[in-house]
Amino acid sequence: MQSAENAKKLRRNLTDAEKKMWFLLRDRRLSGLKFRRQVPLGNYIVDFCCLQERLIVELDGGQHIEQQQDDGVRDKFFTDQGFVVLRFWNNEVFENAEGVLQKIISHGITPHPGPLPQGERVSVK
Repeated sequence: MQSAENAKKLRRNLTDAEKKMWFLLRDRRLSGLKFRRQVPLGNYIVDFCCLQERLIVELDGGQHIEQQQDDGVRDKFFTDQGFVVLRFWNNEVFENAEGVLQKIISHGITPHPGPLPQGERVSVK
């Protein structure tokens, strides 16, 4: 229950970069992908997660320069669970949001395995 409480606290206290990224990802705005924010997974809380595509997006501030070894351990845990982890520096979100979103799209869209049922369309925003 501890991580659920921590995740709730983190959702209330997003950094500026997380706020901007959440605005870009929420409500299936990015190619229809459903992202959640501050998601508990194992003993960790990830910044953003698309469970359907097994995709994690982490935003790193300056403190992560000193935490790279810990981040590597976290990333290995997630990849062992079948997730792809994408890490971006906070400044990338502000200076190149379009490039960040393109990289997420390139890792987060699984082609549909067969023809769509009659009347359904694929969103390519």
